[in-house]
Amino acid sequence: MPYAAPVRDIRFSLDVAGLDQVLATGAFEDLPDDLLQGILDEAGKLASGVLAPLNAPGDRQGSHRNPDGSVTNPDGFAEAYQAFVEGGWQSVPFDPSFGGMGLPRAVSLGVHEMVHAANMSFGLCPMLTLGAVEALAAHGTPEQQALYLPRLVTG
Repeated sequence: MPYAAPVRDIRFSLDVAGLDQVLATGAFEDLPDDLLQGILDEAGKLASGVLAPLNAPGDRQGSHRNPDGSVTNPDGFAEAYQAFVEGGWQSVPFDPSFGGMGLPRAVSLGVHEMVHAANMSFGLCPMLTLGAVEALAAHGTPEQQALYLPRLVTG
C-alpha cells in the first residue's frame, strides 16, 4: 500500500499543541495560515511522491562502502536528497542568518515526521545533521558557526 502523508493529521496536531499561541506572540510574523498549509502540503508531496517509493528498494539495496572508501547509496537516494535540499526542508527551524527559514520547531517536527514515516533510511541522514546544527549553534565558536552552519542548514 502506498504511503499517503498525513498532512491533515499533522496540521491538526500542530493546532492542538498550541502552534497558534506561538504564532500569536508575533515571533513568526512571516507564517500566515496559508503559507503553513502550503509548507505541510509540499512536504507531504515530497514524502509521498519521492521518498516513500524509495523505501523498500532502498532497504533491499542498502548502502555499501566501496574498496576505495567511497560509499554507494541506493538508487534514487541522491536525487531524493537533491529534492530535499532544493525544497529547503533541512532549513525549516534554523536561523535565517545561516540560510534557515526561521520557522517554529514544531513545523520542522511535522515535516520530519512525514520524511521519517515515508522513508526512515533516508530520514536518518538529515536527522543527524539537525543535531549537528543544534550543537554548533549552541556551542560552536563564531568561526565554526560561520564555516559550517550555512552548509549544514542548507544541505
